[in-house]
Parts: sequence; structure tokens; C-alpha cells
Amino acid sequence: MGEVSSVITVEADGDIRIVTLNRPERLNGVSEELHRRLADVWRELADDPGARAVVLTGAGRAFSAGGDFEHLRRHHGDPELRERSIRLDRSIQTAMIRFPLPVVAAVNGPAVGLGCSLALGCDLVLMAEDAYLADPHVSVGLVAGDGGVTLWPLLTSLLRAKEYLFTGDRIPAATAVELGLANRTVPPEDLQKEALALARRLAAQPAEALRATKMALAVVVEQVSRGGMEAALMAERATMTSPDHIRIVEELASRARRRPTDADAGAGAGAGAGAGED
Repeated sequence: MGEVSSVITVEADGDIRIVTLNRPERLNGVSEELHRRLADVWRELADDPGARAVVLTGAGRAFSAGGDFEHLRRHHGDPELRERSIRLDRSIQTAMIRFPLPVVAAVNGPAVGLGCSLALGCDLVLMAEDAYLADPHVSVGLVAGDGGVTLWPLLTSLLRAKEYLFTGDRIPAATAVELGLANRTVPPEDLQKEALALARRLAAQPAEALRATKMALAVVVEQVSRGGMEAALMAERATMTSPDHIRIVEELASRARRRPTDADAGAGAGAGAGAGED
């Protein structure tokens, strides 16, 4: 089967590795532990001699709906946590760009904030017809440092990237395909099967040629995005203690406490926000 942890599972299906974000009771919201594991899992998979392709998905009804409110709130008064989160964000983005194997995202539900960045950091993106993307960092008073600035201008027009990053609006699956943020939509019941079939097709390609092609494209991505990534990460760190961010997170957390379920999920941005960000 493969490695199992409390927040991420890695299952072997032949030469395919299925990586599942595994906090379904919190809509796979990003806790400190999940944040840390996301920085490690790509290195571990790269060292797996039997792996030829990867599918990334979420357990339950979400891909990842953002960060936990409590995790976000801890950033307000903990400078060491802020520094650690920024290092992890940088590590996750860089590791996914440089990861040598093809990765297929199976977006089974909301992919918000860091969840959205994880999906868009994959090589191919399949979305369930009822799934959506969103990056509401700005809406919760944060800079989109964990991938929005790095990835969106490479995938869609700068005008559309600005529209959705500035507003945090949801992007339904069909619209995501039109914008170039996803490859295609799939009926929800067929998503896993389609993602595995695509991963198997990639795994059957000549390995050296595919890997070298991906690594050459990674050079392009890094050359284009490196300055923007660093600027966004440093700005996100600064906004983690901004009055706007603190106020909005407190309001969202108070509202969530009045709901009977999913109380802490979907805060997220570079650390979490309202149907998510971290």
C-alpha cells in the first residue's frame, strides 16, 4: 500500500502513487502538520524507485478548502510560526515545480487558497463537474504568497489572474477549463478512474524523455516566477499581522463557531481563509 500518515496517505497502485489529503472532517483544511507534510512528501516520492506518476486528491467531499482558523490565528502572535510557514510555502512551491514525475490533480471538491495552489501546481488538472477553485487570500487580508502570484499568470491571462486573485471569487470547474486553469471536467463518480487512467498513460511514456521534458519546463517556470514568488512570500508574511487580516479572521472564526459542522475548515490563505486559503 505505501506510506500512511494522519494527514496525508500515499497509496501504491502499480507504478502510480495516489497522494490523498486526509483531513475530511475539516474539508482537508491545512493544519500545521499538513503544511509540514506537504513540504516533505514530494521529496519522498521523488526518491521512490517504483513510482512513475502521481495522482493528488482529497479525502471526502473537498480537495482542500483552505486553512484552519486556529492555525491562522496562531500566526498573529507567533513570529517563529510565521517564518516557518513562509519557509514551508517556499519549499512546497519549489518542490512541486522541480518534482521529476508527472502529477495529475483529481480535484474532487473545493480547492481553495493553498488547496487551489496545490491543484494548479500539478502538471494536469482534472476537476469534478461540481468542484471549484478559489484563492481568497486578498479577501482575508493576506497576499497570495503560497502560489497565486507564482502560478496564475503562467496559466491564464494576467487580466483574468488579477480579477480572481483580487476578488477571491469562486471559479466553477467549467470556467476553470475555459480559463486554462484545468484540463477538463469529469463527472464526480468518474473522477478517480479518469485521473488514474491519465496517470497510467503518462507512466507508460518513455521515462527519460518525459522527465527531461518536465525538467526543462520547470526551468521556464522558475525563471519566470522566482522574483514574483519571493516578493509575494515576503509580503504575505507582513500581512499575517495586519489589522485587516486579524479582524477578518476573528469575524470568520466567530461565524464558524455558530455553525454546527465544518467549524474550523475553509479559512485559508498562505495560512487559511473563508472556504479557504492556506
